[in-house]
Amino acid sequence: MDWAAWRDEFPIFETKTYLNTCSLSPLARRVRAAHDRYLDEWDRLGSAAWYAHWLDALDGLRGKVAELLGASKDEVALAPSVSVALSSIASCLDYRDRPKVVMSDVDFPTLGHQWAVKPGVERVFVPSEDRIWVRPEAFEASIDDRTAAVATSHVIYVSGAIQDIARIARVARRNGAVSIIDAYQATGQLPTDVNAAGIDILVTGGLKWLLGGTGIAFLYVRRDLIRELSPTITGWFGNDRQWEFDPKSFEYRRDARRFELGTTANAAVYAASAGIDIVREVGVDRIRARTTELGNDLVDRARDAGFEVKSPEEPEKRAGIVMIRHPDPARTVQELAREDIIVDYRHDRVRASPYFYNVPEDNARIIDAMKRLR
Repeated sequence: MDWAAWRDEFPIFETKTYLNTCSLSPLARRVRAAHDRYLDEWDRLGSAAWYAHWLDALDGLRGKVAELLGASKDEVALAPSVSVALSSIASCLDYRDRPKVVMSDVDFPTLGHQWAVKPGVERVFVPSEDRIWVRPEAFEASIDDRTAAVATSHVIYVSGAIQDIARIARVARRNGAVSIIDAYQATGQLPTDVNAAGIDILVTGGLKWLLGGTGIAFLYVRRDLIRELSPTITGWFGNDRQWEFDPKSFEYRRDARRFELGTTANAAVYAASAGIDIVREVGVDRIRARTTELGNDLVDRARDAGFEVKSPEEPEKRAGIVMIRHPDPARTVQELAREDIIVDYRHDRVRASPYFYNVPEDNARIIDAMKRLR
């Protein structure tokens, strides 16, 4: 594949070296076109667009997400953010006999915050010994018959480390707990099969590797588990009698749409659908191979320049995120931005995330600039 040709789809590369997909993907031309199509339908049809286009667009997006995850469409719900999707799931769980929720201390804060405000919940944070990853054995030692859920990341945001979600799901189920996987940093760049992994619940979104921008997230719930979960936050989209418009009548939907709440942000739906189309066109397996190649190149350049890399050594354990330790990462990111190099930082690390549209010259530019700044 001519990877450099894909850069034409993303105008930002005309002026910037962009290595920050793990924070926000660059805007694709066809994603902008999808926004325009939504606006045109709104302008031309008004509310009739709901029945002519928009309800079908919601259904189509659920199907595309299901295909990416190896799931079925009836196992996928839409949400405005991962926080909202998690809130719906967290409201379903009974914490009286199982008060524990097991996480790691290198998971994204959304997970920890979700259960911080739940009365009676005992949060257990499995420690990371190196701030790169968490040993699976440490998770297993923390899960028992008092555990309601094990909630952790597919890819660790502070290192790019890939966790063995299948192993985590097995030990959770063995102890009667549900597994909840935050796949925001994985979906699109890593092949994912929720059935093969045996996970119960997965949350992800369009903001990063799916190229769809803000305002849209996705929730997968294993089919056999759906009817066992009854969220206590809901809205008219979660009602199986939605179109009766009866405020006295509520019945949970029989599929994952029971976890949906209110009216969708359809501009975000159109953008997400267009972004996923690009990912499907390129192919997740190809993306994984290309991202590994670029990640290896960036790691080698960083180490040759004398920087400490705080990501896994083995390429197969590292996603498309490379963390470079730095004494002043915030200032470095600001200085790089003045040179039109866009990256980010977390804690004591500069974070770069090459994706399929990047080229080795992008890696060279950031390392050369960091050497000068040092």
